[in-house]
Amino acid sequence: MQAILDLEEKQKQEYLEYNPCVKEAWDEEFGDRLNQLVIIGKGYNKEAITAALHSRAKWSSGLFLASLQAAMLRRFSMTFKYMEKNMKTKKIIAGAAILFALTTSVFAAKAKKSDKLKVVTTIFPEYDWAREIIGDKASNVELTLLLGNGVDLHSYQPSIQDIAKISTADIFIYVGGESDGWVKDALKNATNKNMKVINLMETLGDKLKAEEVKEGMQAEEEEDEVEYDEHVWLSLRFAKILTTEIANALCEKDAANAAAYKANLSAFAAKLDALDAKYAAAVKAGSKNTILFGDRFPFRYFVEDYGLDYFAAFAGCSAETEASFETVIFLSKKVDELGLNSVLKIESSDGKIARTIIQNTKSKNAKVLTMDAIQSTTLKQAKAGATYLSIMEGNLKVIEEALK
Repeated sequence: MQAILDLEEKQKQEYLEYNPCVKEAWDEEFGDRLNQLVIIGKGYNKEAITAALHSRAKWSSGLFLASLQAAMLRRFSMTFKYMEKNMKTKKIIAGAAILFALTTSVFAAKAKKSDKLKVVTTIFPEYDWAREIIGDKASNVELTLLLGNGVDLHSYQPSIQDIAKISTADIFIYVGGESDGWVKDALKNATNKNMKVINLMETLGDKLKAEEVKEGMQAEEEEDEVEYDEHVWLSLRFAKILTTEIANALCEKDAANAAAYKANLSAFAAKLDALDAKYAAAVKAGSKNTILFGDRFPFRYFVEDYGLDYFAAFAGCSAETEASFETVIFLSKKVDELGLNSVLKIESSDGKIARTIIQNTKSKNAKVLTMDAIQSTTLKQAKAGATYLSIMEGNLKVIEEALK
């Protein structure tokens, strides 16, 4: 709000005309008085809570909303959302709720004017791809990683600050799966109407695969719509397609440096090809053709690239954390049947299920190996030298070991 108040009168009027929602609630003395409260939960009595708020009473749960002065509110609305059991449905509802709760004054609190190109990414692979393509033009670009604190894509909920960064971005890159259900509303409220938006899954089109429930896998409740596997960044071949799309967006928004972006893309594509060839060679040299995960399985596109088979406890986007007895026994028997020397897990897992599977095998001597799904890589790790290529190089070593 203060950012609007500090504008020249003409600029302020232009902003208010461009943002009718702000204009409607605008007051010359107090600024934006738009407020919303979002209540998420089950079984709430809307009328009772509304009455309690207006009388400044305590909720029966012990929570207290104090000092909601009617004189300070031009408009007050309440939104009730009802949780579902499915984690991804919760995610979408929660994401929408956050957006409803925003006051548009957040978007008005713009950063100091900068000539830098603003590129906002959700996950680390997008961030690192953009960094590679930007190269030595980094001083011209403000590159942001939203999920930079280790939170998993499937449980991420954007903060008000995150939404504000997206709102003013020149380029916004996101995955586009069910975990990103909040993005639609974020873009609808964006102040930069000339933003270039890259949806990774839309870019890949008919190359996408539906999540599958393999034999022995613990299934969740079936959904009415087909759910596509969103872990597209784990295919080096898809990475080539997606980095080309990012480079095209950078060239469009920063034509003066287009030649540099294209050269950097070409160099990065060559590295992707070289690593892809190493994976193909490792698979060909392996004595096994199957990997087994005592965990979620986000590597669907990866195994498709190299003709590998797999078994796993859960699908890639599963919310489950405890495997059933039947799943554990099935996977244990598969380890014995296929003569596998290892059970794999992803980087964020504690490995408990993998160890339980091994304990139920005949030999009980398989190893637990970890493959990095690059879902929760942090900015701290990036600053320490972690890159998309270095992580995928690490995964190559794991695959070589697992296929022995």
